[in-house]
Amino acid sequence: MPKPASSGKAGPQPANPEQLILDGRIVANEWRLLPQTDEETEITAESLAPGKVILPYSLWQPLRSALAPRKAEIGVWLDSDETADLIGKNAGKLPLIAVHFPAFADGRGFTTARLLRERYGYQGELRAVGAFMRDQLTYLRRCGFNAFAYEGEQPLSGLLESLNDFSESYQAAVDQPQSLFRRRGLV
Repeated sequence: MPKPASSGKAGPQPANPEQLILDGRIVANEWRLLPQTDEETEITAESLAPGKVILPYSLWQPLRSALAPRKAEIGVWLDSDETADLIGKNAGKLPLIAVHFPAFADGRGFTTARLLRERYGYQGELRAVGAFMRDQLTYLRRCGFNAFAYEGEQPLSGLLESLNDFSESYQAAVDQPQSLFRRRGLV
């Protein structure tokens, strides 16, 4: 029976706030995020409590077949060193994928989000969790995130404004597949 994988010590873990931003609205968080652990507690599909739960990839991967009957209530979170390719074609079977940002300067989650949306066609909830900053919300959304489990001290109502900090973007992204020059017919 699998135990959560660890490399000897658990690093920074994402929090699971009571409220989050989802599709531009503040909503109650219906999901329980299960952290990675170094404990010897064995977790099985049978011992996992009922309800919506977000599992670390290292736990979900060996249990995914056993958890298939609960597919509508099992999400996965990827740590910063785990890539979108690990979930790959299985992404479309998940209702929620969370991407952990252990520090605001760790930008690997931006790439993970974009790959999940563009390469693997993921259409479900894509949640940013961890230590991202308010100033990054616009860019997180541009890469494909539609949910934000913010750990900072600022109220979520103030963060909603940050989703629209910029009215135009030069570059193409998940939220706007054409560059500004193509949209304006200049190329």
